Amino acid sequence: MFRTIARIIRWCGSFRRNLYIGFVFSFFSTWFAAGPVMIAAYTVGMLIESARDGVSFDSRWTWLSLLIIAILVFLRFLFDYMRSKFQETIGYELVARDRLAIGDALKRVSLGYFQQMDTGSILNAITTGLNTLENMGMRMVDTFVGGYLNFLCIFLSLAVISPKTALIALAGAAVSFLFLLLIGRHSARFAPRATQAERDLTAATLEYARGLATVKSFGQGGAAMASLADACAESRKVNLDIEWGYTPANCLHLLALKTASVALAAAAISMGLAGQMALPLMLMFAFLSFGIFAGVESISDSAHVLSIIDHAMDQLDALKEQHYIDRDGRDIPLRRFDITFDRVRFGYGEGDVLRDVSFSMPEGTSTAIVGPSGSGKTTICNLIARFYDVNSGCIRIGGHDVREFTCDSLLKNISMVFQNVYLFHDTIRQNICFGRPGATEAEMIAAAKKAQCHDFIMALPNGYDTVIGEGGGTLSGGERQRISIARAILKDAPIVILDEATASIDPENEHLIQAALAELTRKKTVVTIAHRLATIENADQILVVQDGRIVQQGTHAQLIGEDGLYRRFAEVRRQAEGWKITAS
Repeated sequence: MFRTIARIIRWCGSFRRNLYIGFVFSFFSTWFAAGPVMIAAYTVGMLIESARDGVSFDSRWTWLSLLIIAILVFLRFLFDYMRSKFQETIGYELVARDRLAIGDALKRVSLGYFQQMDTGSILNAITTGLNTLENMGMRMVDTFVGGYLNFLCIFLSLAVISPKTALIALAGAAVSFLFLLLIGRHSARFAPRATQAERDLTAATLEYARGLATVKSFGQGGAAMASLADACAESRKVNLDIEWGYTPANCLHLLALKTASVALAAAAISMGLAGQMALPLMLMFAFLSFGIFAGVESISDSAHVLSIIDHAMDQLDALKEQHYIDRDGRDIPLRRFDITFDRVRFGYGEGDVLRDVSFSMPEGTSTAIVGPSGSGKTTICNLIARFYDVNSGCIRIGGHDVREFTCDSLLKNISMVFQNVYLFHDTIRQNICFGRPGATEAEMIAAAKKAQCHDFIMALPNGYDTVIGEGGGTLSGGERQRISIARAILKDAPIVILDEATASIDPENEHLIQAALAELTRKKTVVTIAHRLATIENADQILVVQDGRIVQQGTHAQLIGEDGLYRRFAEVRRQAEGWKITAS
């Protein structure tokens, strides 16, 4: 527990001053809360003593005590407000900072990281884990530190007034602390299981939602629900195990404190009856005994939650400490945009996908990459954009090894258009301007016109301010593709990578997409993965990839004259593209 408290305080960084000031306000707020009870008890004791001894009671003290109580109540709420003002905002500030830091970290790691980590784990760390830290972190620290700080002051006060009652209070707190340690150990043991259960539940929910169309089409709703049901059952079991282990120790912790409270009241009463303590002081002690441990009682929740927070911080550190692919990179301005592969070897796991690949793409030329599925075509494009680092060899752009760049400085020179287009759940305007956020309205519209999408955008209810569904689901495939091309045109990067950008486009949209691509690739260094001869034939050079190697290289005219993979590929494509339906 103490390690986690220290860890949270270190996490506060520059906000630690606010945290400490909050501790001060919390401390006085607790005393101001106890003050009215003590004064009321003391006043009642004076009234009883006055009536018993037949002495007239000074009525001025009644009004004075009421005034003091009113002031203490006001001060309690004022100091509680000040504590909240200084402490409660810290978690929100820090978690917002850390979420942005994680977002920056995730865009700078190799894409291999996302193959090792499932989406549920990442989402759980960013949402559930950080939500716990955001909403509970400062409160638990204040409860733990404030509870024991207040008890320490009360113990010292009791030690001065009545050492006997001070020893009783210390014994009760010591026994309860032993049970708090049990709660902390139990929670620490179950925190990883609880986190894993949350991850599995998140991942199962995401998988079920994403695959719902497939589930319906095959009528396998029961089978698809099985993994979600298993994840829910495991989450239920883990949380019940946590509660069953937490409850006995928590009850014993509270029993120790309540027993100490009763013993304190009994000791005060016995001393009062024995004449060792004045009646007003005895009543004050008796009333106070049942509230003396209020701050310590709530620490049981802190002990439980702190273990969860500690595990959440482990997840946070793991995400933030991932190896940045561009850790040693720098911002390099390029003057030319030729691309060279020099004896590149790369594999996603143990096996190699590319083997000893070497070629050059001169600036301002177009290069088409063809080959069988799984031969390494998309991998070549991913390596140019440095989504992964090569295992050996090097890739140079403009004479610089791509490992010399930061991700941002490299990718600002590259536009990519994929077969599967992803658009954000935002306006069409924001989706197009994502390529260049500072673009003017005129520049955005000009890019949309070049991409052949201005007309259909203007036909939408709100034009460029129309909000599209997540992933662009409210638009057709051709419309999404043209918006993605408009985004790339607006970015105006000198290198363009087209990964089967026209593979799934219907014939009605194909001529529009081709016109848009012609605008995008004008005077650029272009890398194209395509299967259509119309796209390939006009390339300045064609790379034929097979089993991770460049087996042929040249223009269409050169390669079609050779007996090899390309000529067979071209013949198959002509047959596929020239088929007709005939009437019998």
